[in-house]
Amino acid sequence: MPSLPSAPIAAAGLLGGYATARFTKNRRLGGAVLAAAGTITHLQWRHTTTPRTATALTVTYLTAFGASHPLAKKLGAWPSVAVVTAATAGAAWVLSDRRRNG
Repeated sequence: MPSLPSAPIAAAGLLGGYATARFTKNRRLGGAVLAAAGTITHLQWRHTTTPRTATALTVTYLTAFGASHPLAKKLGAWPSVAVVTAATAGAAWVLSDRRRNG
């Protein structure tokens, strides 16, 4: 059974983590969504790319989460999450998914 591309999983983790925290008012639950998707993508990246690329993509995912907070002060919460999600999903597609499927 083929695995899902990692870009939508990473996007679901960032968007879904924020949405879960916002709408449930439970930051820990949002963090659990973020962590679950991050773990899945990291394991997938370890399997489909080099260790260096897997590490770089995982750092990108975590940095996106952190960067969304100060960026939200300039753009607003949802636009900030959208920007960091697009950047992370784009990196995942270029460095992992495109190579695997291309």
